[in-house]
Amino acid sequence: MAENTTTATPTTSTKDGGSTVIVDAVVAKVAGIAAAEVPGVHALGGGAARVIGNIRQAVGAKDHAQGVSVEVGETEVAADISIQVDYPEQLQRVASNVRAAVHQAITELVGMKVAEINVTVVDVFIPGDDADEDTVEDNRVN
Repeated sequence: MAENTTTATPTTSTKDGGSTVIVDAVVAKVAGIAAAEVPGVHALGGGAARVIGNIRQAVGAKDHAQGVSVEVGETEVAADISIQVDYPEQLQRVASNVRAAVHQAITELVGMKVAEINVTVVDVFIPGDDADEDTVEDNRVN
């Protein structure tokens, strides 16, 4: 899969001589928002993507397409989505729900067919782990 690019693909031609162009990054953003809203999804993207995403969010710019890669053709979309799942959620169920939510969003909002949606679970979020790391960092700063 290609990373999010600014490639523009015409998706719908109209009878009045015009066309609708939806940029690939917009399709990725729609997919990312749909995936993030699924219960059990803690975050999108792998470790490095989440670190960069946290920095962007700290300055007020959230990347909704983080962890999402799309390939947009003339009439179909293929997507790869990386997620971090909350513990103790069932990983297969969450991945299936992400696939269904992204499929519905692309079909309804973008108006294109979905060729495939690949979901990769890159991590499991355990609530106590991050709190312990923050405490250790706070102690080192003092």
